Amino acid sequence: MRHKLFSLDEIDDGSVRKVEIDDSSVAVVRIGESVYALGDTCSHQEVSLSEGFVDADELTIECGRHGAGFDLLSGEPTCLPAVKPVPVYETSVVDGDVWLSTGDRSEGAS
Repeated sequence: MRHKLFSLDEIDDGSVRKVEIDDSSVAVVRIGESVYALGDTCSHQEVSLSEGFVDADELTIECGRHGAGFDLLSGEPTCLPAVKPVPVYETSVVDGDVWLSTGDRSEGAS
């Protein structure tokens, strides 16, 4: 299912915003004109990734509590202490609005 989240200009370039969709928290990251979405809860401990730091050059987000990093495209951890990925979601920008599909892109991945 697709969800219209907000207008692209409502999120600053290089920042992250937390949204609630279908009883799940999602961290939405804007880098330039691209938008990425991943599960908001760090797989190392239950900490909100939307309170972390975005690295636009590396396309990663870092947990603000213990520094675990996650790839925005795959959800895979990029450094310890996290060893498990977080879910990623398909996003698009249509007519200036950010859309998210609730089907987890990483489902079925090996």
